[in-house]
Amino acid sequence: MPTLEAVSLSVDGHIATIRLNRPDKMNAMNLAMWHDIRTAFQYVDATPELRVAILEGEGRAFTAGIDLQMMLGVGAQVRDDCDGRTRENLRRVILDLQDTLTSLERCRKPVLAAVHGACVGGGIDLICCADMRYCSADAWFSVKEIDVGMVADVGTLQRLPRLIGDGITRELAYTARKVEAAEAREIRLVNRVFETPEALREGVREIAATIAAKSPLSVRGVKEMVNYARDHTVADGLNYVATWNAAMLMSADLQAAMMAGMSKSAPQFKD
Repeated sequence: MPTLEAVSLSVDGHIATIRLNRPDKMNAMNLAMWHDIRTAFQYVDATPELRVAILEGEGRAFTAGIDLQMMLGVGAQVRDDCDGRTRENLRRVILDLQDTLTSLERCRKPVLAAVHGACVGGGIDLICCADMRYCSADAWFSVKEIDVGMVADVGTLQRLPRLIGDGITRELAYTARKVEAAEAREIRLVNRVFETPEALREGVREIAATIAAKSPLSVRGVKEMVNYARDHTVADGLNYVATWNAAMLMSADLQAAMMAGMSKSAPQFKD
């Protein structure tokens, strides 16, 4: 397993739990955490026995968003005598942060975000990359970047409209207002609200375990198809899934599932 500084990674059977782990800073996303997130999801993607990932936060909040000390240090990090090169360096930093979050989408295994307490700014960018989002009743969400005089630039404005629609995304991005758990469910930012953080963790693990018992090859195919369909036409998606199944359908998983259905037993799948 990789060595991580600001994120913890644990494994229970086929389920990996990736936990933002700076509780004394409300899991503010410093540079080490950005790097750790990408490393953790690369590990999950590359490890055959891991079939599902849960993303959660340690302590009293999911995350307070990007660490302000990290933001203050960006100027020195990108500075060059040439103004054009300074701006090119800044663009590369932003693209690298975007790539960190896209690692959740590149991970072939489903990612379930479990949010309790605050989920602010960069936290919204992060959970928008997950396959599903769940929260506890104490959770709240805010697209906070407008309040620090910037445009959200690592994914919220590109992914959130596809989750909750254009109008409500604009409202949240222009105002930075707080969205409580009940409203988050109403606008479909989250799939389900659990009463307590403890119930959230238990409930999300049950969902993860259900997914982990399914054909891993099929689950990976579903994620590939849904992500592809989001960014392509229906015709493109239909063509891609036909090609995918022409290659993947006749698998050992299909045979195992059919035999288990006939014998009314639980199928066993290769990782």
